[in-house]
Amino acid sequence: QVRLVESGGGSVQAGGSLRLSCKASGASYGSHCMGWFRQAPGKEREGVATIATNGGRSYAEPVKGRFTISRDNPKNTLDLQMTYLKPEDTAMYYCARYFGSYCTIGDARSSFDYWGQGTQVTVSS
Repeated sequence: QVRLVESGGGSVQAGGSLRLSCKASGASYGSHCMGWFRQAPGKEREGVATIATNGGRSYAEPVKGRFTISRDNPKNTLDLQMTYLKPEDTAMYYCARYFGSYCTIGDARSSFDYWGQGTQVTVSS
């Protein structure tokens, strides 16, 4: 059984930073590509960043240069360092596990087979 638990969300002013973490339980974490997604009220869930088992990363255009995804396989953790936050970054953020070892931001959400419950990020202007 795989379980993903996010933490680190909160409220911050525009220009600030937050670091989200996702703790995974279950075997084979290191064999799967991982991703961060977000969903704002009234909007569809969208991909934010992915990191493959070989360390390859991809980012959505709105967050390039501001967000950094990283993973620690021995600790079964996935992080998202967010800097220069904007009000439009306000959303519920989710971590998710891809079914395979390599993925990019363009891969379908349906290919991510396990999801966390989410952590709220609110950025005020």
